[in-house]
Parts: sequence; structure tokens; C-alpha cells
Amino acid sequence: MLGPTAEIDRRSLLVSLLATPLGAAAAGPVQVRLATGRGDIVLELYPDRAPITVANFLAYADQHLLDGGSLYRTVGPWNDNNPATISVIQGGLNRDDSPLPAIAHETTRQTGLRHTDGVISMARDAPGTAGAEFFICIGDNPALDFGGARNPDGQGFAAFGRVVEGMDVVRAIHKAPAVSSAGDPYLKGQMITEPVRIQTLSRN
Repeated sequence: MLGPTAEIDRRSLLVSLLATPLGAAAAGPVQVRLATGRGDIVLELYPDRAPITVANFLAYADQHLLDGGSLYRTVGPWNDNNPATISVIQGGLNRDDSPLPAIAHETTRQTGLRHTDGVISMARDAPGTAGAEFFICIGDNPALDFGGARNPDGQGFAAFGRVVEGMDVVRAIHKAPAVSSAGDPYLKGQMITEPVRIQTLSRN
């Protein structure tokens, strides 16, 4: 059992830990660098607004699980096969399974983030299935927000950060040639002919 002096010391220690810059920094923006074969893209992530999604992406960065992946899909008005048209590039490991467990879905209604120009968000099937696949917006894409028409469930996609450097790289990849056919008709004309390799994803 702690005596009065020990109890005061413990409380003082807790107060000092909570007041440290480290605790404050943990809630602030975090930057990561996506080094690609077309140039670097620096992303600012918002753990204070989308903690689950950011923690997932940082886990992929810290464990280097996206190194060797690619930016492999481009979608725009010229090739979109969904009436709720969007403009994005998609990247990741381009496979059905993910190295880490799928994460809970954080909607834009919860986070207050929107799918505007340069925003990074998670690709998914049903809510709660996002893992390694992500996309970056070119221009404003309200169809991807909560309540938007892109997905029939109306839950939208989980935005969690934005590009702060390298938007020219994103736009160049968006204009990359894509194959005219695909096994899945929904992806027809969207798969980049020469996917852009992700060399590394790491904290900046």
C-alpha cells in the first residue's frame, strides 16, 4: 500500500507525463514519404481525426509492408464505369488479402475530413474491410464522402490525410496509359499499363 508521499509522487509523475511534448505530438499530424518510380509523394496524416486509419497506415510504413507494391489504377471521367464519377489513383499490394487485419471504418461524418484534392483515403469493399489498398484524390470527389453515391451502402470511404508535396507526381500517374481490357468489367480501362512501383513507404 502506498503512503501519502508516494501517492503524491505518483500523481506528479502522471501529470508530468501527460504534459510532455511527446504526448502532444502523438495527436498532431504525422508525415510519411511514399517514394515511387515517378518521384516522391509526401503525405500528412491526421491521427487526431482518423486514429484507426492512420495507425493502420503507419503500421504498414513502419513494417515496410508496402515496399515493392505499386500505384496500379487510374480512374477519371474518361474511363470511370460508375455513374458517380471520381478522379483518383489507387495503390497498394493489388491483392485480395492484406498482411495486417482489416480495420474498422471511420466515415467522413465522424472525422470531418472530405475527399478533396490531394486527400488520401482507404479503398474497401464492405465497411470494415480496408487493409493495404489506398487511393489519392485528384480534384474534389464528394461522391466518396459519407452519404455519397459512389458506394450503395452510403458509408463513403475513410479519408485520413493529404498530399503536402508531390501532387505533380500524383497528376502524372493519373494520366498514365491504362490497358483497355480487364478481367473485371468494372476495372476496364483503369489498370495502369506499367504500374508505378512503390519503392518505400516510411515516416518522413
